[in-house]
Parts: sequence; structure tokens; C-alpha cells
Amino acid sequence: VQLQASGGGLVQAGDSLRLSCAASGGMLRNYIMGWFRQAPGKEREFVAAISRGGSSRYYADAVKGRFTISRDNAKNTVYLQMSSLKPEDTALYYCTADQGPPPVPVVAGRYDYWGQGTQVTVSS
Repeated sequence: VQLQASGGGLVQAGDSLRLSCAASGGMLRNYIMGWFRQAPGKEREFVAAISRGGSSRYYADAVKGRFTISRDNAKNTVYLQMSSLKPEDTALYYCTADQGPPPVPVVAGRYDYWGQGTQVTVSS
């Protein structure tokens, strides 16, 4: 499956953004989906993940209460709604897909497919 992330941009602190990740070459419903991010000079870190049917969602502590992951399997798209953005949210955001069994993973090594990333920059 190929993943195409979009929706990043330059915003001010407190603003909102919605990232989208469109899948092609496969049915999104077959995959656990996740979002990771990587800031310059830092390791890639887990942001959020969602189970195949969407009933289970997981978030990093740093984004809990501000970010919401969702999916529309009919549109083959997963979303990351980000609100109350902070400068420390600045990073390259990647969507990723896991074809393995539950539980939903929160480590990058469990994921099988990665998109190219979309840049989010939050100014103070």
C-alpha cells in the first residue's frame, strides 16, 4: 500500500490543522494506522494510532486532549485533527500502516508502510 500525507503548513501557536493520509494500492480497512513525527535532531516519535475498525485509539501523552485520529475506510483515508498547536509540535509528520495483528502498536518498528511526510511548523 502507498501512503500520501497532506495538510501540513505554517501556523501560529493555538491554531488548528488537519492532516490527511490517503492510501492507494490497498484497502485501508486491512491496516492499523498510525501517525509519527520527527523534529530536527530528534528521533521519530509516536503521535497517535487507530485500530482497523476505528474503535480503539491511542495517543502520546504530549498530544492527548489536543489531537484526534480518525479514519474513513470508505474513502481510504486517515486523519489527524490537531488543535491548540504548540511550537513543540513542529515536525515532519508521517502516516504509517501496520498489517499485523492487534494490539495497536506504538513503536515505529511494528509498522510496515510509511508515507513521505508532511511538514507542520508552529510559530510562537
